[in-house]
Amino acid sequence: MRVASVLLAYRLDELVDAAHLFRPLKLVRPFVARPRTDVSQLSRGARLRLALTELGPIFVKAGQVLSTRRDLVPADIADELAQLQDQVPPFPGAEARAIIEQELKAPITSLYTSFDETPLASASIAQVHAATLQDGSAVVVKVLRPGIDKRIERDVKLLHSLGELAQRWHPNADKIRPLDVVAEVEKMLENELDLQREGASASLLRRNFESGEDLYVPAVHWDLTSARVLTLERVYGVSCDDIASIDAAGIDRKALAVKGVRLFYEQVFRDNFFHADAHPGNIWVDTTRPADARFIALDFGIMGSLPEQDQYWLAQNFIALFERDYARIAQLHVDAGWMPSTVRIDELTAAVRTVCEPYFTRPLSQISLAELVVKLFQTARRYELTLQPQLILLQKTLLNIEGVGRMLDPQIDIWAVAHPVLKRILRERYSPRRTLREVRKHLPEWFHAAPQFPELVRNALQQVAKGERQAISDPRELEQQREEAQRTRRALAFGLLGSSLLVGSAVLWTLAPAHGAWHATAVGIAGLAAFAVGWPRR
Repeated sequence: MRVASVLLAYRLDELVDAAHLFRPLKLVRPFVARPRTDVSQLSRGARLRLALTELGPIFVKAGQVLSTRRDLVPADIADELAQLQDQVPPFPGAEARAIIEQELKAPITSLYTSFDETPLASASIAQVHAATLQDGSAVVVKVLRPGIDKRIERDVKLLHSLGELAQRWHPNADKIRPLDVVAEVEKMLENELDLQREGASASLLRRNFESGEDLYVPAVHWDLTSARVLTLERVYGVSCDDIASIDAAGIDRKALAVKGVRLFYEQVFRDNFFHADAHPGNIWVDTTRPADARFIALDFGIMGSLPEQDQYWLAQNFIALFERDYARIAQLHVDAGWMPSTVRIDELTAAVRTVCEPYFTRPLSQISLAELVVKLFQTARRYELTLQPQLILLQKTLLNIEGVGRMLDPQIDIWAVAHPVLKRILRERYSPRRTLREVRKHLPEWFHAAPQFPELVRNALQQVAKGERQAISDPRELEQQREEAQRTRRALAFGLLGSSLLVGSAVLWTLAPAHGAWHATAVGIAGLAAFAVGWPRR
């Protein structure tokens, strides 16, 4: 009832006026609590943002997730929801101390030489305290709120109920997919409730940027970390949107913006592990090195990665987009399995061209790559695009990073920065040398599975044959199945040939050290031949 009262007070029933069932709610509006501010002149997005803020931290989290789903919600609502902050009153420092002692099973005086019970920051899930280790090192201690598990479980159940109502009654439920949004909120909260997982993410990101020259990640103190307590090295810097402080430090903002864009592509396509909550509050700038400034990453509760295949197809899509090859973009979407093979490539190409061409009439420095990617996803949805959650997270991060880059340098040419970086990463990642290393790594698995391979091929061919013999009344469907059967047979043939070459290469590889240089030469030739045959048809 409280949720309904707040939604009515902020006139959010108007969002679903198309459903006649909700129109009687207008009669109730005069009797509900008045909002804290005059909402009569506010946009629908602003009203929704204020209502979620009043409803509390879990609803704020839901709004934050919804702000990333620009493929599902209108831009004006997404822009407003992106401004949501989950700053909440702190809980007593004495309770934080008790939780730390319970989790780490020791008096706090034996864990830290000093512990400040006044928190540095407080959010809906946890709060952060300053402390000092026995060796004098400054650290921050992140502590989960007491009883947060039960509260989140209760609120998530409520969100599920609201999602089911919206799924049933909202006129655009098929586009908004409220239950999917609730599932995303639930998954995100589960991850944020495990601080040991956050520590592991911070540790991996730190290892990926071990030099710390461009991106610094605070070290994790594992002996002072558990599922409910996380101890990190304390770092100092300014938020990346604090332009005045960055300028006062004498930092070249243009160079810093270029570095930020490059770091994003390295995280996504080189390491396949990226910070997926890269808003200015979590990305700081180290002002102690003005000649070669670096970024500092904070808060590792939401991290992203992509399956190997999605990563490859996405990189190729970016390259095709940079080179304005619309037909290749359309073909890549089908080849990746993001769209059904029945889609007409010429129609999809025309739709992509319709979205992209208006952008390319502007100077490249004025083109928003993030905005263009969002519009491409929205267009592709009309052609039954199956968008993976990982790609949604990447889309959100791309929006954040581009926003940071343009904040630092409004004239940055994202295209000029991203294109060569992406081509270099792909050249290194998919080089013949790297491919041969991967082949060598997987050889034991392949030798183990080799005896089963003929049986698997025979079963696959039998399934194809059965599929062709089925009675089909629609000639177009019959033709599609015939084409699919031909593609399957072709793929099997290339697979057998490539596998034979790879096995031969593996045998020669094992013999090479004992039988001289010509064996090594043969290994190289066989490996390259297998790569040339197998790669295009993999």
